Amino acid sequence: RTPMTIVAVAFWIFALSAVASALMVVGARNPVHSVLFLILAFISAAGLFVLMGAEYLAMLLIVVYVGAVAVLFLFVVMMLDVDFVELQKGFLDYMPIGAAVAGLVVVELILAFAAWKAPSNDVLARAHPVATAGSQAAAPGAPTNIEALGLILYTDYVHYFQIAGIILLVAMI
Repeated sequence: RTPMTIVAVAFWIFALSAVASALMVVGARNPVHSVLFLILAFISAAGLFVLMGAEYLAMLLIVVYVGAVAVLFLFVVMMLDVDFVELQKGFLDYMPIGAAVAGLVVVELILAFAAWKAPSNDVLARAHPVATAGSQAAAPGAPTNIEALGLILYTDYVHYFQIAGIILLVAMI
């Protein structure tokens, strides 16, 4: 038997946290708590993506979905007219639970950064094949997924990218 590596420990922590927080999203009676558990579920899923080597998907999940959930949180507070004075009365009662959830998020982030390692040249060659018919492996110095996406977005599709940014800016305003 081989001992559990830090990657395996990180996987189990992220996976169990994602499942538990997803159950709490459905089970929480307070909509604000549901949103906070949803953010924790997204962060846990992003940690799983980092462990799989899909850093771009992890970043996208955090930026897009957690950002959207933060906006949803804002709308929930605005629409439901939550009484903050009443919520602040029980702040000290819920502080241990909040500290435990915050500690869990910090542990997950530390495990994600500790478990990440640069892929070997063989893995890079398999992950970045050349787009020709010969299907030869790419050179070890080939750009990563995120670099390749950035190169394409900021060269071939820069005008479309800027137009999409302007549309999103107008929609936000």
